[in-house]
Amino acid sequence: MITTATVQQNKERGRPREFDIEQALDHAMIVFRQKGYHATSISDLGEAMNLSAGSIYKAFKDKRSLFLLVFERYLLLRNTELRRRLATCVSGREKITELLQFYLDSARAIEGRRGCLVVASAIALQTMDQALAQRIDEVVRRNQRFLVSLLELGQRDGSIDNTLDNEAAAGLILCIAYGMRVAGKVSDVTNEQQTLALALKVLG
Repeated sequence: MITTATVQQNKERGRPREFDIEQALDHAMIVFRQKGYHATSISDLGEAMNLSAGSIYKAFKDKRSLFLLVFERYLLLRNTELRRRLATCVSGREKITELLQFYLDSARAIEGRRGCLVVASAIALQTMDQALAQRIDEVVRRNQRFLVSLLELGQRDGSIDNTLDNEAAAGLILCIAYGMRVAGKVSDVTNEQQTLALALKVLG
């Protein structure tokens, strides 16, 4: 996790260069989300972050290292917002409904067109970078475990059918949620409420 607010670098002429690292990562995040890891160049990142290629290499070592920082920040921001929204829900069914609504909201307009960094990276990096692919797989498995925990909560509070296969249901819900992000890359999800209602039928 990034804890420093700024990173100080030397310019080519030796003068100090200071920039807000979180802001820089957020700008790089947009590029990675829109173009994907492989299609994103250092030139693209430099333009978005308002940094020279030399400053990027000095501060972050290489594109891969920068991507890892961006990826972790993306997870932090997304998970913080999701948990904030789930905190107002009581039952397991309510929490899963809000989780799916969160993904629907994320699939709209400019946010949807930028795409999901987890989904895009899972496809692009699976066969190209074993270490990065493993990290992404960990995130996907963690998301599925979180869904299982919500399903178990719903079974305990009676809002979800207690005969439901939680592992299978969690896998299906995750596919639906990620599918929304894929669809949102092209256009808004149509008939949102009907889509949500159909997705919730898996809960019984």
